Amino acid sequence: MEQQQISVSEEVQKALSAGKPVLALESTIIAHGMPYPENLEFAREAESLTRKSGVVPATIAILGGRICIGLNADQLEQLASDKAVVKVATREIGLTLAEKGSGATTVSATMRLARLAGIHVFATGGIGGVHRGAGSSFDISADLIELSRTSVIVVSAGAKAILDLPKTLEYLETMSVPVIGYGTSEFPAFYSRNSGLKLTSRLDDPGLIARAFQHQIQLGIPAGMLVANPLPKEYDIPFAEMEKHIEQAVQDADNQGIKGKALTPYLLGRIVELTGGRSLETNRSLALNNVDLGCKIAKKLTELA
Repeated sequence: MEQQQISVSEEVQKALSAGKPVLALESTIIAHGMPYPENLEFAREAESLTRKSGVVPATIAILGGRICIGLNADQLEQLASDKAVVKVATREIGLTLAEKGSGATTVSATMRLARLAGIHVFATGGIGGVHRGAGSSFDISADLIELSRTSVIVVSAGAKAILDLPKTLEYLETMSVPVIGYGTSEFPAFYSRNSGLKLTSRLDDPGLIARAFQHQIQLGIPAGMLVANPLPKEYDIPFAEMEKHIEQAVQDADNQGIKGKALTPYLLGRIVELTGGRSLETNRSLALNNVDLGCKIAKKLTELA
């Protein structure tokens, strides 16, 4: 890629050159996942937590037609407050660069750009997946495709609870993406620690997760790895309770004809309203919990290099 299209911050570049651990962080959770100014506070806290763990944060976005790997304070502020920042998945990267636009990267785009920069561990909130009603809408997130072809460890609290979780797990299996439970034998349901969906793999040691991924790399297996990390118990919202709110939000979206890229941001915002703000605090907590685990895995992976 041409140098004028990609900018790696000095902090991130030094860490990569020295073989120090770096953790990728997405920007959609900042621009579209939380309201302002809570989103900016979260972004700052996530980066601070990463640095305190001895890892360099690399928040990824596209700003002014340039891929940015690692953001400064002004860039974080822009992402959090500028309503013109669009949502960019892998397929929109080239278009956004050509138009010299600004975009917050989703899980798929963040994975692809992290791998391009040589970063192998990425912490997010929850991945996208198979949407409810996908049998007729064919609405399946590009995150799943990217997980099947981009060798990055993605740490998340499962998939977003607004999705069809059983079908999402089935799709990941079909695409040969390993899903590893950390501290759990069930697939977490984002806002809820338990979903009732059993996992076939569980590793409670960040070092073993790093070693499993290293073996994939050595064998030339192109897929990434999804580490399912349940949120802290004190922020758990019971699955049955969340289902009622999600069903209401999905119905509201259907009544208003909201589809495509606008659907997930709408549903997440509507759920905040239906839970009286409780889901926002849960979202923030689980994302920071994933950053913490991501740092541990990144450090172990660096030790194996």
